Amino acid sequence: MHELVAFVRVVESGSFSAAARRHGQTPSAVSRQVARLEQAMGVCLLQRTTRQLRLTEAGLEVLERGREMVAAAQASLQVAEGHVGTPKGLVRISAPKAFSRHVLQPALLDFLQRFPEVDVHMLVVDRSVDPLREGVDLVIRLTDDPPQGMVARALMPVRQLVLASPTYLSSHPPVSAPEDLMAHSCLAIGEQERDSRWRFVRGDDEVEVAVAGRYTVNHSEMRLAAVEAGLGVGCVPDFVAEDALKAGRVVRLLPEWAFDTNYQGLAHLLYSASRYTAPKVRALIDHLVATLSRPGSRRGEPG
Repeated sequence: MHELVAFVRVVESGSFSAAARRHGQTPSAVSRQVARLEQAMGVCLLQRTTRQLRLTEAGLEVLERGREMVAAAQASLQVAEGHVGTPKGLVRISAPKAFSRHVLQPALLDFLQRFPEVDVHMLVVDRSVDPLREGVDLVIRLTDDPPQGMVARALMPVRQLVLASPTYLSSHPPVSAPEDLMAHSCLAIGEQERDSRWRFVRGDDEVEVAVAGRYTVNHSEMRLAAVEAGLGVGCVPDFVAEDALKAGRVVRLLPEWAFDTNYQGLAHLLYSASRYTAPKVRALIDHLVATLSRPGSRRGEPG
């Protein structure tokens, strides 16, 4: 490739000397590179005279292809520079639906304002995403056991809170222990069979109660709306329930008990354990870690 570049430079510069001066080499070194190219191809590319250089017929064809290859190489270098310089280009990220809307969306909008040369493709799904197979740069997953072979940056804890509306509680028996829920209408998630068995932990104590109710829905915002409407007791992620709790539209029940479920854990930012991380990806990683796990931020505090 070096010999082909030297040949193109000689032709474009008009002489071996001009090409050598332009690129910091000696004329003899440039001449040897072109000679090696001719020897490798088995054809004469340049007719050398004391006054000028003339391209042979073969030289004209090689020059055309050579220019294309040099241009492609330069374009590749420009792409590579985008991976080691200023953050720019497209970053693909995936996260669960409720987390994306309530937590990730504000952080991404702020990031797009701060980095105008970076684009973001957001994949909002509740299923497990394989970043390598699906071409995703970053994955946010709620888990206490991050997968091996990937870098896992902890962002924030996510907990399910047991809630009811003041109106509902005013006309139903009080809830002072997990067992009291068996006398209430409870809104389950309904994705797995065990979703109708609520498990609570307090220190060394563990309690599991079977619950039932009139409404089952696997959408956290719809479940919260049903709780606010007085349909019963429901479990909702803390970041979804935050505004309703502050406004007093719902009340948290059994706060001394931890509601143990598969739908909570530590939100991790997962990405490939590669030696090199593109600036565009690194910029988004740093932004999300700083924004979502910042000490004292509402996203990092217990709900």
